Amino acid sequence: MKFLNLLGFVVCALLVLRSEAIAEANEAPNIIIILADDLGIGDVSAYNESSAWETPHIDRLAASGMRFTDAHSNAALCTPTRYGIMTGRYAWRTRLKSSGFNGYSRPLIADERLTMPEMLSENGYETALIGKWHLGWNWHYLEDRELAIEEGRFPKIDFSKPVSSGPKENGFNYSFGLMASLSSPPFVYVENGMPTSIPEATSVNYDEKAFWRKGPIGTDFKHVDVLPELTRRAVSYIEEKASENQPFFLYFAMTAPHAPIIPPSEYIGKSNTNAYGDFVLMVDDMVGQVLQAVESDPRLRKTLIVFTSDNGQLPRADFDDDELPLAGQKGSYIYRGKKFDIYEGGHRVPFIVSWPGEVEAGSLSSETISTVDFMATFAELRSVTLSDQEAEDSLSFLPVLRGGKMDTEKRVATVVHSSDGRFAIRKGDWKLVLWPGSGGWAYPKTADEMAGLPRFQLYNLAKDPGETLNLYSKHPERVTELKALLEEYVDAGRSTRGAKQRNDGDARWEQLEWMSR
Repeated sequence: MKFLNLLGFVVCALLVLRSEAIAEANEAPNIIIILADDLGIGDVSAYNESSAWETPHIDRLAASGMRFTDAHSNAALCTPTRYGIMTGRYAWRTRLKSSGFNGYSRPLIADERLTMPEMLSENGYETALIGKWHLGWNWHYLEDRELAIEEGRFPKIDFSKPVSSGPKENGFNYSFGLMASLSSPPFVYVENGMPTSIPEATSVNYDEKAFWRKGPIGTDFKHVDVLPELTRRAVSYIEEKASENQPFFLYFAMTAPHAPIIPPSEYIGKSNTNAYGDFVLMVDDMVGQVLQAVESDPRLRKTLIVFTSDNGQLPRADFDDDELPLAGQKGSYIYRGKKFDIYEGGHRVPFIVSWPGEVEAGSLSSETISTVDFMATFAELRSVTLSDQEAEDSLSFLPVLRGGKMDTEKRVATVVHSSDGRFAIRKGDWKLVLWPGSGGWAYPKTADEMAGLPRFQLYNLAKDPGETLNLYSKHPERVTELKALLEEYVDAGRSTRGAKQRNDGDARWEQLEWMSR
């Protein structure tokens, strides 16, 4: 009886705490993150005065809030950036030292790690993911997953069974979307952990502009309809939550303009450039639908909206015939490189924050921020104290939104890494690349192309934003300083102030060993 009384007391106490969190959260803003997939900074006309097309809806968001000019994805490709967004921690601290995930990859987020949606949920928010997860989950496999992959084939799955260690287990009260990119099978929607249909066929497309790999496809899944369907779901979620007395966090992770580049017929030719340009205009229209859902309901006036991209422009956007350059369109704007690359074009991204009544309309910030900074920002917004084991690389940009500056005493520099796992560290105007080449797809990439080049690359981005002049040999003191700082960040398990933490996987790995030789 005493146990039952105690249990009842504990349950009641938890309910009271939850209700208090919800009551306090009623004064909190709704939060929407719109994450484009492979959209270059120069693809948004608010960032590119010479753009061959206009993105009126994204531009309107910029006019209503703050546009960051020195914002970066924490990596130059999909999966590691999304890990950084969800955890406030660099993905190279996990087992993922390079590259990204496919649709069959194991979960990347450890069970014990606090995620941003978990933090917000614990503080009174309803949370939703609509779109691309790309952080791994466990399908219900009918055979040994590792063995099937070793044999060069995808493992068999029972699609009538739920997935595990996905969005639901990482703090999202609601989720609808897909595991990976539209180019990576299996092509199946998953809602709240359950596949929405059982594949009865396989699908593949070898067209250069609309490529996707061969794999099972659900009966309700059609590639060209995915982004419109996700947008409809996002709009519906916003409209539904507007009538509820509880703030919400919506992570709308778009699937475009990542390949396959498949704009519907009504967008073909709209940009007067190529299919990629048409696809970008479709993305802009989908953003417009989300904005309209928010702006049309006065109950949503306190909504904080962020628009950004997971990395730079997709190299495939130009195809092999330089269609975009011939049209005068530069997806990386004035910057060098694209997605996958350690150069600025690989990770300097559009980043816009609109928050009526809090963020000055039409404002501009040159503060250096990273997608890894979301978690600390929203923690500060809700007066949440993060422990030393949480968001180890995240620094709040909330002061910037309110007219101040980043607290660079808490984190002196930011780190990015390329698809090959090569590092760059940025402090002030100076950027050190700890590799002689791009670390991705751009020139110089191969051993022959890098032969004879300096070991590292040092750039003054204030004077040389296009990274054309390597100052490695002229400023050895800067090289020494930045290299030592990166090694300190690696060894400490964190880049912000706090107790030392442990990285996952091997303590040393190839990219670090090469850097330290």
